[in-house]
Amino acid sequence: MTSRTTPTAAPTPTPTSAQAELGDFPALTQRYSRELLAHCYRMSGSVHEAEDLVQETFLRAWRASAAFEGRSSVRTWLYRIATNVCLTNLEGRPRRPLPTGLGTSDQPAGDALEQDHEIAWLEPVPDAAVVVEERDSIRLAFVAALQHLPARQRAVLIMRDVLRWSAAEVAEALGTTSAAVNSALQRAHAQMSARALTQDTVEPDLSPEQQHLLERYVDAFWRKDVDQIVSMLTAEAVWEMPPFTSWFRGRANIAWLIGNECPGGTRDMPMLATRANGQPAFGMYMRGPGGDFTPFQLQVLEMTGPPEAPEIRQVDAFFDPRLFTAFGLPASLPADHVPQGTDTLPGVPG
Repeated sequence: MTSRTTPTAAPTPTPTSAQAELGDFPALTQRYSRELLAHCYRMSGSVHEAEDLVQETFLRAWRASAAFEGRSSVRTWLYRIATNVCLTNLEGRPRRPLPTGLGTSDQPAGDALEQDHEIAWLEPVPDAAVVVEERDSIRLAFVAALQHLPARQRAVLIMRDVLRWSAAEVAEALGTTSAAVNSALQRAHAQMSARALTQDTVEPDLSPEQQHLLERYVDAFWRKDVDQIVSMLTAEAVWEMPPFTSWFRGRANIAWLIGNECPGGTRDMPMLATRANGQPAFGMYMRGPGGDFTPFQLQVLEMTGPPEAPEIRQVDAFFDPRLFTAFGLPASLPADHVPQGTDTLPGVPG
């Protein structure tokens, strides 16, 4: 007679850190939302589209979480999903340009301004909404440059140059080969180089002189002192304002634009400071018939020169009131609002 033994129960597998991470989906979405928003924004060029793409990424991840095999980190897995969500979204869609990217020349002073609301314009993204490992990769000019690339080349360049993935990792994410990835990256670099579109360094903090320049800029608009405004610009500064297709180069042309086309007068245009694309930005308001101020344009400034002697070389002024909500800026300002730091004008009550 053989003795019977009680079967030993199989040990309960210990969940891996990745499985544990996937098990707390609310915490996972909170952990990765802001960096995935930056990724989807680089791909799409729209902060509003990027928000929807991030939501779709998490929805797909939640549905597929049971099949996650742990061959990569959860973060890498989410980026793969997000990239393919973006590529699907971009199929058949035109790129998002800025006016300077339309291939037209700058406009001389005095020509009529033209708008085009049919174009899906590039949008700025609030610094507060995103987390980026490479600060310069979120710069408005760099994101605009990415829009010149076909979607898959755009994805390859972002994953290789921004996320620092290997060619093999990118190939697996895109369902292609390492050779194809390297070829696409070469083509992307060639296009960026041909257009002189590169990542410039973004300084994380403003110098005292840069901060003072921005304070003077706000004060000059509050006074509508056109000479003072353009004195802060470089000689070849660029001013563009989607959805207007026209764009302006040089102090004289920009002075004409502000002096003749900007509807506000003295004490009509207060600004609230914010940050967009790693750059200084301002929500500009316009005084209405009732005296209060309503959103007018969101300006993103690009500065140049040494920190001790800065100048402004580009202003992108976006006429899209939805951006004020995206940037957490008030829907209106009271009639007695005065921009912080501005001086009281002579003869005008403060």
